[in-house]
Amino acid sequence: MASIFVDVADTLVEQFDLLEFLHMLTDRTADLVSAAAVGLVLADKNGRLEFLAGSNENVRLLELFQLQTREGPCLEAYRTGQPVININLGEASSRWPRFAPQATALGFQSVHAFPLRLRNQTIGALNVFGDTKGGRFEESDVPIVQALADVAAISLLQERAIHRGEILTEQLQGALNTRIVIEQAKGAVAQIHQISVDEAFMRIRAYARNNNKRLTDVAHAVIADRTRVPGLV
Repeated sequence: MASIFVDVADTLVEQFDLLEFLHMLTDRTADLVSAAAVGLVLADKNGRLEFLAGSNENVRLLELFQLQTREGPCLEAYRTGQPVININLGEASSRWPRFAPQATALGFQSVHAFPLRLRNQTIGALNVFGDTKGGRFEESDVPIVQALADVAAISLLQERAIHRGEILTEQLQGALNTRIVIEQAKGAVAQIHQISVDEAFMRIRAYARNNNKRLTDVAHAVIADRTRVPGLV
C-alpha cells in the first residue's frame, strides 16, 4: 500500500506523462481492492467531465456511456464532492435508469465512486466496479481509496497549479486531444497481432516503459511512423 501512495504522489518528474499516470492510478486501485474494473474521469477547462483512463475496455465504454447520458456514480461524486459507496447495480435502476442496466449488461454488479478533490476543489472522480453480487467495501476500504483519490488530486494540482495555474488545464486538454490517438493505436496493434484491445494497450504501455518513452509518443508513432516502434507493430 505504501508503494502505491508513493507512485501516485510522484508526479514532479521530468516529462511527467499525465495519461500514463492516470492509467497507473486505475490499475493500482483495481489491484488494491480486487475490483473488476476502475475508470477515471477529469473535468476539462469548462468543468465538463471527460473519460481519460480505465483499467480495461469495458469500463471505458461504460464511462463514456455514463458521460453521454449524464447520469451515474462518477457524476454524483464529482458534483457533491462526496464518495458514492456500495451501490448494488441490480437495484439501482430507479437511481440511474439508463446507466445501471448498461453496467449490469457489461457484467458489473456493484459500483463505488470517489471524488478527486483538494479541500473545496473537485477535479474528477474515480469509479470502482465489482463483478460479484454483494461486492461491498469493508468499512476500512473507503478511507483508503478516498485517500488515494485525494493524493492523486493533490499530485495533479500541487506545484504546477501553484506556479502556473494554467498548466493543469493545458495538461488535461492535451490529454483529451491525444486520447483519440491512443484509441487508434490500440486498434492498430490489436488488428495487426489479432489480439484484444486490452492486450494491445498493455503492449503499448510496456513498450513505452521498456524504452523510456512517453505513452503518447509511442501511440503517435504507431499511427504515423511505425519504424519508430520496432517490435511493437
